[in-house]
Amino acid sequence: MKAGPRQTLGLVGYGAFGRLIYPYLAQDFTVRVFDPAPINDPSISVDALDEVARSDIVVVAAPVQVMGEVARAIAPCVRPGALVLDVGSVKTLPARALNDALPANVDIVCTHPLFGPQSAHIGIAGLKIVLCPVRGRRLRTVARWLQSKALTVIETTADEHDRQMAITQGITHLIAKVLDELSPLPSVLTTPSFDLLVQAFEMVRYDAPSVFEAIERDNPHAEHVRRRFFRLADDLRRKLEDRTKSDN
Repeated sequence: MKAGPRQTLGLVGYGAFGRLIYPYLAQDFTVRVFDPAPINDPSISVDALDEVARSDIVVVAAPVQVMGEVARAIAPCVRPGALVLDVGSVKTLPARALNDALPANVDIVCTHPLFGPQSAHIGIAGLKIVLCPVRGRRLRTVARWLQSKALTVIETTADEHDRQMAITQGITHLIAKVLDELSPLPSVLTTPSFDLLVQAFEMVRYDAPSVFEAIERDNPHAEHVRRRFFRLADDLRRKLEDRTKSDN
C-alpha cells in the first residue's frame, strides 16, 4: 500500500464511514468513489463500480450484509496484483466472501477500524485498527501506511477478532439499545460513572442499523455472548426479587 503519483484507490461505499476516511486516503492516493446512492459533491471523483474496481487498491466500505454481493460484482474487474480491503465490524464473513469471490492473483487484507465518525470527530491519531490477513504478502505494507497516520495497528485472525468483538461491541450495542429505550436520560443529577456510560452510548447511538445487525447477527460468536449476558442479567433480577420477597 505504498502511495505514489500513479497509484489509484477505489472506495466502494460512501456512507458515514466512507466519508470519514476519504480525506485520509486522498492525502496519498488518487481516490475514485462508487456508491449506489447519489453523491452530490463536485470535489469527489465519482465513477461506475467497474471503473472503481480497476484501481490499484480497492477498499470496500459497504455493509457486511452485502459483502458477498459486492465481492462478486467487483471480481471480474479487479486487476491482477490488486490489493482489496474491507472495513466491516465483523471479519469472518467478509474474509470468506472476498476470498471465495476474488481471483487468486488478488491480495486481501481484512480490516476493522475500532472507531467511527463519533469517536474520530477530532481526528484518528492514537485510535486502533485491526488487521486480519487473508491472502498475499502485503499485510506489513498496509500496517506501515496505517501507522504513518498515527493509528495503533493490531494484527489477529478473523475468528479471534470476532470472538473478542462479540463482547467488546456486542455488549456495548445491547446496552446502548436499552438506554435508548430509557430516554430521556438524566442530565443534571448524574455521577461520573453514569456520564461515562452515556458518553459510550452516544458514540454508537446513531450508527446505521446495518452496523447493529452485523455486530449482533453476522458475528458467529455474538449469539453465545448475548445469551450468556441475558442469562446473567436474569440471574441478577431473580436475586433482587428474592431479596425483596424475603424482606417482606
